[in-house]
Formats: sequence, C-alpha cells, structure tokens
Amino acid sequence: MHLKNLYITVAIIIGNLFITPLISVAQSIGGANNYSNSLSISQDKAIQFLDSVQTVDSSKHWPNVDPVLFMENLRFFAKSPLKFYEGKGTNFCAYMALTYIPLNYDPEYFSRFMINLFINGKATFGKVNLKPGKRVRNEAGLIKYKGALDISPAGQMWFLTLADHFKGYLNILNHRFDKGDENTFWASTNFAKFNRMLKKLFPQFEVHARGADIIKPRIDNWYKYLSEKMQKGPVFVYLNNRLLYKKTHVKARFGIPTHYVVLLDIQKADNGKLNFIYWDYGRKSLQQVTPKFLDEIIYGVTNSSLKPNNNEG
Repeated sequence: MHLKNLYITVAIIIGNLFITPLISVAQSIGGANNYSNSLSISQDKAIQFLDSVQTVDSSKHWPNVDPVLFMENLRFFAKSPLKFYEGKGTNFCAYMALTYIPLNYDPEYFSRFMINLFINGKATFGKVNLKPGKRVRNEAGLIKYKGALDISPAGQMWFLTLADHFKGYLNILNHRFDKGDENTFWASTNFAKFNRMLKKLFPQFEVHARGADIIKPRIDNWYKYLSEKMQKGPVFVYLNNRLLYKKTHVKARFGIPTHYVVLLDIQKADNGKLNFIYWDYGRKSLQQVTPKFLDEIIYGVTNSSLKPNNNEG
C-alpha cells in the first residue's frame, strides 16, 4: 500500500471512532426539519474533512475510477446535494431518492464512507456491510451516455454498490451484473426493497410505508396526509412516472409505478389544484395536479422520522 493511502486509511479509522453518527447534527439542533442549519454545519464539516484528505491514489479495487474526479465528485455532492443525479435511462432512481438523507443531513458521513469504500473496496454504512463484487467495481467509471452520471465515478460507485447488495423479487432473474445492467431489472427496486434499504442504511430513522407495487393506498385527503408526514422528516413517493411527465394529465388505460421521488413540498393552489414539489433527476420540480390525478399516480408513500434520543452509529 502506498504511504499516502496508509495515512488516509489510518485517518479514516481514527475519524470513524469519533465520527458524528449520521443525523446526529440535525438532532442536536432540534429535530428533523431544521434542514438549512443542520445542512450548513454538516457541509462545512464535510468540506473540512475532504480538504484534510486532499487527494487519494488510484484504487486497485476500483481500477476505472479516476481519483481526481472522484474527489471532485465528493466535494460537489457536499456543496450541492440537490444536484446529485442518477443519469438518463438508468434504473437507479430508488438509490438516488434515498441518497437525499445522507447528502442533506450528513454529507460528512457520506464522504467518509465513500473514501473508505474507494480505498478498501468495502465499507459499512448504517447497519450494512457493503462489499461490491468485482464486476461492478470494474464497471464504475465506465458507464457512458447517461448525462452528468458520465463524469461522476463516485455516483456510479454508490449506485452500483447498492444495487449489487440489495435484492428484491424484481432482481430474481438477473442477480449477476453484466455491462449495461444499470438499465435493466438488475438495478430495479420494488417498494418493499426500497423500504428495507432505508431501514438498514439509516437505523436512526423510524420508517413507515403505505402502498404496494400494484395496489394503491387509500388516502382520502392527499394534501393533508402528505403535509402531516412532511412535518416529521423526509417523505418518499413511489409513483407512475410516465403519467406524471405527460404534457396533459389524462387518465391512461394502464399504469404501474416506476419511479421514486422525494417530496419537498405540497401546496394548495388558488385554482383548486395542488402544487406537487419534489426532487427528481438532480433538480427541484413542480407539477400542478388535481387531487384525483395525484391519487391515480401514487402507489406508495414512505415517511421517515428521526428516532428520539437515538445514538446509533
């Protein structure tokens, strides 16, 4: 091992002994909804940590990940968490949605994890020991023609690692990664798998879900329901993406849930419609929809909240 890598590895091990548990910054300030203050503090800590590392040498575990670009990615994620992007045409949307939590609550923890993963080829996140297989480790850095994901080897590492570890019934026929599988069922996430990932990766959170892959939840008042859930912490919505992005929101003959977004806000508009504001594809988006249409496209809602006085690491 190069002396520089040895130094960084020791620094990470020592740092992990004292690392603020994920989300504890938000807890110390007073709760899950103090996003701006907690994020600002954790962003500063993330940048300070990355500045202390400065650079890393090439990794034998991730041969196609450029170390300079890797560090640039981590700095970008820490400074601009809402610009994190899963790429065009991939099935990584579920992994991107859940990444909202570490990037917006504790980017320092995320940065430490990613450098540990880069140097050692494996790392622990929450309660999960992640050890991606050789095929995905060789692929990270090579995914092309996916927009901003092309120049984000760190993002490719993260997505491929999660998809390689977590499996659901959609992945039964394709457990082994082959080139191009970021676009196939290998990378897909059903609703139960999504909620399981949240619970395992973020044990500091209580996770509650309503809905399923086929049967929509019965909610009488979506505005009231979603507004109340947002007061407690991040809310993830599992929906029919094709209908959401149609130019005219009309009823389709057939619809299935295909996408996960993070709900950022929901507002009543003067015309009786709802402003549905969410994080998706690396940006904030707004769709003005009727309550009836919202009921048609939503198949699942997962709400999360910090456990009181939780000190899990």
